[in-house]
Parts: sequence; C-alpha cells; structure tokens
Amino acid sequence: MQGSVQSSSASVIRSSLIEPDGGVLVDLVVPESEREAKSVEAESLPKVWLTKIDVEWLHVISEGWASPLKGFMREDEYLQSLHFNSLRLKDGSFVNMSLPIVLAIDDETKERIASSSDVGLVWPDGELIAILRSIQIYKHNKEERIARTWGTTASGLPYAEEVITPAGNWLIGGDLEVLKPIKYNDGLDHYRLSPKQLRQEFDRRKADAVFAFQLRNPVHNGHALLMNDTRRRLLEMGFKNPILLLHPLGGFTKADDVPLDVRMEQHSKVLEDGVLDPETTIVAIFPSPMHYAGPTEVQWHAKARINAGANFYIVGRDPAGMGHPTEKRDLYDPDHGKKVLSMAPGLEKLNILPFRVAAYDTVAKKMAFFDPSRAKEFLFISGTKMRTYARTGENPPDGFMCPGGWKVLVKYYESLQAEELTQQPAAVPS
Repeated sequence: MQGSVQSSSASVIRSSLIEPDGGVLVDLVVPESEREAKSVEAESLPKVWLTKIDVEWLHVISEGWASPLKGFMREDEYLQSLHFNSLRLKDGSFVNMSLPIVLAIDDETKERIASSSDVGLVWPDGELIAILRSIQIYKHNKEERIARTWGTTASGLPYAEEVITPAGNWLIGGDLEVLKPIKYNDGLDHYRLSPKQLRQEFDRRKADAVFAFQLRNPVHNGHALLMNDTRRRLLEMGFKNPILLLHPLGGFTKADDVPLDVRMEQHSKVLEDGVLDPETTIVAIFPSPMHYAGPTEVQWHAKARINAGANFYIVGRDPAGMGHPTEKRDLYDPDHGKKVLSMAPGLEKLNILPFRVAAYDTVAKKMAFFDPSRAKEFLFISGTKMRTYARTGENPPDGFMCPGGWKVLVKYYESLQAEELTQQPAAVPS
C-alpha cells in the first residue's frame, strides 16, 4: 500500500518479516569452513585492485542491502538500472534499483584480465577480500551515467567528480564471493549491523512496525520531533511497539559534511540526553556511499531499508539533494523526492511517511512544526548555518539541539580550526 499507511488491522505483521526484494536476503560472505580454500584459489587468480569506495559498494552487495543483486552489475543489469531504475526478475516482476552498482577498471587492468573468467579483488591495503566470478567487461560511458543519474553534467557534483570521472573506461561485472565479513577497524564496526542482524534485532524487540530515518547530518531537535511524532502516529494507527531505525549513511560523503565518527558520537549523546528513547531506537550505520542524486538516489535509500526489514520510511524535504553546483538554487525540486517514492516501481510494499516541515519557534523557544500563519515567528536553521554556529563558537537558540550533542560538534570544529592554524605557513620576516 504505497504512499499511504497500514490500518490497525495490519498491526499483526512483524515488520522484520517484510519480504526482501527477490524473496531471499542475499548473503555473499563465504562460510567459515570454506574460507581457507577460497582464499588459496583467490591468490592464484588475476587481481583487480579496489578503491575505498569500491570496498564500500562490495560491503553493500555482500550483506544483501541491494538484494537480489549478487555482484557488481553486468551490462544488462547496468542498463536496466540506468534507464529504468529497476531490475526485471526471472518471474517477470520488478525490483527497484535506481543507482548502478558497478566496478570500474582501467585499460591496463582490462588487458591483463581479459582472458580470465574469475578474478580476485584486492583491498587498497593489499588484502584479498573477494572473488568475482564469470566476469563480463563492458564500456564505461561516464557522461551518460552522470547525466542519467543526476539529470545534469554540471561540474561540481561530488561523487561524479571524485569517483566516476577519474575512474577507468571499463566496467567489470560478475558474481561475488566475499572471503570474510567487511570490517573497517575504526571503532565503529559494532554499529554496522547487516540486514540479517537488523531483522534479528527487530524480532528480539518484538517490533510490529519499523520506521527508518536516513540521515547524513547531526540530529537536531527538529529531527527528533519528526521521529517522535512518527512513533506517535504509528501508535495511534494501532501498532503496539514501533521501533525507530536511526540509520546514518556511513560511506562516501562530500568534504564539508560532518565525518561519520563525529556524527555517531553526536547521535549517541542524543540518546543519552533522552531526546530519543534508547528502548525504542536502534542506531546503526548504513554502509552505502552518498551520491547526492535527489529523487533518483532516495529510491535506493528506501529500497535498501526494505531489505533491512523496515516497512515504513520517513521522507522529508529534498531528500538526498544538494545545492546546484554552479547556480544559486537547489539542484532538485524539494518536493519531488517524496512524490517519486510514492510512485516508484518496486517500492509498493513500503509505506512512505512524508513529514511536515520543522523549524525553530522563536516564541515557544523550541523546534516545532512550521505554522504558515505565524511564518515570521519561525527560524529556519540550515545545515550550513548550523556548521557556522559551531565553527564560530556561537550557540544556536536554546532548544535547537541537545547540549551534549552540540558540544560534540563544537569540539569537532574547534579541532578543525586548530588543525588549519598548524598548517598555515609561518610568516617570513622581511
């Protein structure tokens, strides 16, 4: 029942049992009993070296976030994703797949592996982490990929400029066998719950609804208002134990976004300060890289949460959007993300929950839902404005963010400024 919400008669559905795309949750990590033999085989194969972002996509595929995809896309899957935002399954049904998940290689690598059917995939530090089976190599038309994904080829698109443009001229697809679970050893791996682990946790907590909130920014009290209000709405609909999946994106983000480790520390303070209830909230990292591709990308964010077991998805203004890279305007219409989600092929089983706009109420001195009849009494604090407050040491209005969470941000920006000072060249006396 897409674009609407379930009635209380549907509350018997266990949300973690929402069917993954394709009916079976993909898990491409080799069983422990087979790892030694597979590792020996991988050593004997021609090698393809991965970038950090390639590893993030391999992580995404291996745990089933992109189910039913079982490897980096071959050409037929790539073309369906690029042109139709979906994949046709053998039974004729469709699943949503709005972003191509591909592996690029250069001319030298293509020549070296062209006669092979299987290759070993190597982590940037030199560790063999996977085998790619029955490979297919095909042309990487970068301009078409960028134009169809972002709707523009304007310069300044972060993912396009940092990942696609410098990538190789060929794409290699095939079936993945991942030699062991992907770990980053950055102190945050305990937050990286796979779709299988999340489903188990939802069952352990006896959730009858799971509502996912995707974010790449620190949580302010406006976000918390939206999440708490969503839980209230689900309780009014008859659900007994709705669980919030607070799901920050953990892969590539643009340079001026707050880093993942700082965001996770800030999120933990939000729970410590009681702004969100730890009993009804699961904080986990979504390992995907970020494209900033607006309505195209928000479909991917929603689809991945289906595979994780969420049956409700919160969507707001300009999801996955950004400012136009060369003009002073939004790159996408801010309402198109939620409209597209309510109509997107393959997302019919997901309940889309558009939320109202929250802003700072200067009279009540707290974050509240925007009231157009009192427009002048509301203050909109953008992510850019929030970063400016933190950088300059100026406090935001009381009630904008919990004190513990704000301290984390101020500490981060102070460390940035100290780092910038140490990197400035010393003045040379005349």
